[in-house]
Amino acid sequence: MTTTDTPAVRVHAREIDGTREWGRLADEPVVLASVAKILIVLEFARQAGAGLLDPTERVVARSADRLGGSGTADFADDVELSLRDCAHLAMTISDNTAADLLVDRVGAEPVHLLAAELGLGGTRFAGGPRDLLRVLLEEGWSGGAGELPAGVAGRATCGTPADLTRLLQLVWTDGAAQPEACAFVRDLMARQLLRTRIASGFGPGVRVSAKSGTLPGLRWEAGVVEYPDGARYAVAVCAVGPDPGRTGVEADLALGRAAREAVERLRTPSEVGAGAWTGAELLR
Repeated sequence: MTTTDTPAVRVHAREIDGTREWGRLADEPVVLASVAKILIVLEFARQAGAGLLDPTERVVARSADRLGGSGTADFADDVELSLRDCAHLAMTISDNTAADLLVDRVGAEPVHLLAAELGLGGTRFAGGPRDLLRVLLEEGWSGGAGELPAGVAGRATCGTPADLTRLLQLVWTDGAAQPEACAFVRDLMARQLLRTRIASGFGPGVRVSAKSGTLPGLRWEAGVVEYPDGARYAVAVCAVGPDPGRTGVEADLALGRAAREAVERLRTPSEVGAGAWTGAELLR
């Protein structure tokens, strides 16, 4: 993790239906946080499509098993829900307990193998939110803001911006799993409630489907932007390091500006693509 007073920016964008791509620090692995839920839900959908599990199967989110965050974390009592609804909660409001219930059912190893099968060489799946919390605590995290402990990156689920855009390209072209499984993931990503990151960088006529992730000193989002002219781009952007002079919303909006800059380099390569970029968008 960086020790500077401003976040280090990693970004990658690629055409969904072409070969053009652009990035900065795009092959450096970063702890994925809740962005890993894309892989978890994709593996769930793949197994459901193959008949290996029933998406309507019921599971129980027990109060003793809940982590912090949104969704069932705020419930007072145990709640029973389907695996399919777990996927919905994990992707739309980033429910950590729902994601862990999916990992418990599909298995962590199949998720890791899925990443390898898709050619995501910079991605390592080491478990769901519960496992990430365990690593954080074992590495000395006190629960406050600031930076992640240095040892977390070597033990937790990690991935690169370039891997994430490749994953999304495959999902959007039905190359990551069965067409119905890919469509399921696309639909859920379009429903994510958080709209202050990548979506904030684009106008109302651009459709944005995304998944965010947040940890102390780390803000992520990966998604697909679809323009009215039919052009589609996968983009992943993250800021690593402390940002004490900015509110959370301001930091989110900066990610949106960085995502827009990266995509514009693909849309107007002759005018913009050759220029240097240092992540200054995150500092404005």
